[in-house]
Amino acid sequence: MKTIGMLGGMSWESTASYYKALNEGVKHSLGGLHSAKICMVSVDFAEIETLQHQGDWQQTAKLLTEAAKSVEAAGANFLLICTNTMHKVADHIASNISIPILHIADATADQLKHDKITRVGLLGTQFTMEQSFYKGRLTNKHNIEVLIPEPNERERVHDIIYNQLCLGIINDEARTEFINIIERMFEKGAQAIVLGCTEIALLVEPQHTTVPLYDTTQIHAHAAIKLALTK
Repeated sequence: MKTIGMLGGMSWESTASYYKALNEGVKHSLGGLHSAKICMVSVDFAEIETLQHQGDWQQTAKLLTEAAKSVEAAGANFLLICTNTMHKVADHIASNISIPILHIADATADQLKHDKITRVGLLGTQFTMEQSFYKGRLTNKHNIEVLIPEPNERERVHDIIYNQLCLGIINDEARTEFINIIERMFEKGAQAIVLGCTEIALLVEPQHTTVPLYDTTQIHAHAAIKLALTK
């Protein structure tokens, strides 16, 4: 079994979901008392969040690269950046470590293509929804068309992510808002919705809507399990 590297803490709420999914997946595959081999560095998200909203991506890249080097030094065979948004600096991190990064957008796209989904709605932080590092990768590398919510909806989604979900606050009002946005994108032609922020699945689950949902946290974790167990 390969050792999975985790760059976590963004936020720790969703990193806990990763850790659980990785260990449950290995146990399911191998049985008995088996669990995942993991090296993890968990950063202080307050530092990262401040830099994100200041637009200082260079400094976020520096901080996360140093953390990734520590994960590599601890013996990881590949790296998971356990957040969608910070894949914005994935190329910078990759150029400074020698282990491969399992990219969350690639893992998600592979599942979408397997399911013959070619047009998706994307929910996430405003950075993820509006900038090209994520949706551009889905479109340009994987030929998947991406729809995003209206500007006021994007602002509201972003606010709920940072001021509720990342703080572990889950409430029905926010869930209803998300479901309404999801259903509007579906009505505009999205075949499925990518939950492109690792915290969203803490709020919205498949039983809450008939629209197909793609939980990037679970997809990323499952791809990591497959890679870890490949000889």
